[in-house]
Amino acid sequence: MDHTTADLQADPSTPAGAEREVRWTSLRYFGVYRLVVASVFLAAVLIYRGSLTFGSENLRLFTLVAAAYWVFAVLNHLTRRSRFGHFDLRLTLQVLADIFALTLLMYASGGYRSGLAFMMLIVLAAAGLIGQGRLVVFYAAAAALAVLLEQYYRFFVIRGDTGDFVPVAITSAGFFAVALISRQVGQRVMANEALAVRRGAELKDQMRINERVIRDMQDGALVLDPGGGLRLWNPRAEALLGMQFKSGLGVAQIAPDLHRELVSASERAERTLPMRSIDGSRALSARIVPASERGDVLIYVEDLGRVQQQARELKLAALGRLTANIAHEIRNPLSSITHAAELLREEKRAETQARLTHIIYDNAQRIERLVRDVLELGRRDRVQPEAIRLGAFIEGLRDELALQHSDAVSRIAIDCPQDLAIRCDRIHLSQILGNLVGNALRYCSKEAGAVRLRGVAGAAHTVAAGRIELHVIDDGNGVPDTLRGQIFEPFVTTHSQGTGLGLYIARELASANEADLELLDNAPGAHFRLIFQPADE
Repeated sequence: MDHTTADLQADPSTPAGAEREVRWTSLRYFGVYRLVVASVFLAAVLIYRGSLTFGSENLRLFTLVAAAYWVFAVLNHLTRRSRFGHFDLRLTLQVLADIFALTLLMYASGGYRSGLAFMMLIVLAAAGLIGQGRLVVFYAAAAALAVLLEQYYRFFVIRGDTGDFVPVAITSAGFFAVALISRQVGQRVMANEALAVRRGAELKDQMRINERVIRDMQDGALVLDPGGGLRLWNPRAEALLGMQFKSGLGVAQIAPDLHRELVSASERAERTLPMRSIDGSRALSARIVPASERGDVLIYVEDLGRVQQQARELKLAALGRLTANIAHEIRNPLSSITHAAELLREEKRAETQARLTHIIYDNAQRIERLVRDVLELGRRDRVQPEAIRLGAFIEGLRDELALQHSDAVSRIAIDCPQDLAIRCDRIHLSQILGNLVGNALRYCSKEAGAVRLRGVAGAAHTVAAGRIELHVIDDGNGVPDTLRGQIFEPFVTTHSQGTGLGLYIARELASANEADLELLDNAPGAHFRLIFQPADE
């Protein structure tokens, strides 16, 4: 066996190590039992001498065997913590010593009728519980052989009673029954105890990991008992609240407002409330979470200043990226305008002037669309939700688009029940669908029904369960695979005249209205799905 295997078997957290630990512990208990029995035998014969049945036929032999048995038990007990030698070998030597000693004590006390043979049943039961494999049968065979040999010797040498053979034979058969039954029970007991030891080691490891995670958390964590006393906490909680904690400290001393909330709460539900540090210098947020059935409470303490700082940093980072993209998008048309203006100033021919004027006009319109889209993005937080009949709304939208696309009525097919009602800002919904349907009309064929708008109630056990879906599908070429992961990012476009902000703004407006905008698999054209909150009944 290599060192790695030996280490694993010695580790109580491994299955082999846990079982090995249980067996050695059981062997020590077995040794304690042997010491008690040997002490009783020796004390009985020294105190009462021949007045008891012990040693009734040979008191001197009984005394010598009891003394030797006691010495063996003491030596075994003194070395109980050492694990030299193989476990099975050590157990076998001890069990054979027990059988040999008990047989001699039984012989010195009058044989089978002394009742000492039944002491072997306890030895075999203990060996069966902690032994392994076929050794248990060997122990039973050794005990049966010893009792039978003692009876044969008594019958042929001392001229004992032949009637004793029957109970001796029955007792010998009982040795095997007890050994086998205890072995079956022992396997279960060992497995359960090894599992308990292993689970205990795993629990300790998990507790150490949890303590490390809680200690390194950016948020504070407090655990309160049902009476409001402090049980556990992490260093971050002390830093945020500005005081040193100790076990049993009441929450009323830490945060009076929090204590009043806990006392007045009629139901044990997760909730969040504002609070301040002990000195009042730091604004905090406390999230109260029920932690156990008996009333323990877990409180997460968060620094609102840090959260606001992170939000500002995210906004600044997003603003920086957006500004850089806007600057890049504006620079190109401005360069075209500037160049065209310089040429226009030098050009005298009317035809060339008209072409340059057209370039200036187109790029100015492109900048105007970009500015308009950015302004629309800035209004995403101004949400005024209302109940909207989805079928009637998209029919009205189709009529509006017909003013720009004469064949919009025939190319847009609507399949939406009139009773579907959503909760959304009407202006935002018009902008979202105007963008999606406008893109679909741009890329689809000229056939009737090339663009399909289909409204359905969300199916159960899906992400849209309890909500309302609107699918916008066209029969165009779909979104290229290379752009599918970036289609909702700003300034991503496949159209030369587009700003690349349309789908980005559409998803931002949808998110502001608690709706989701997704691009589904091409079938065969583009397929967008909007998932809305239903209108309140």
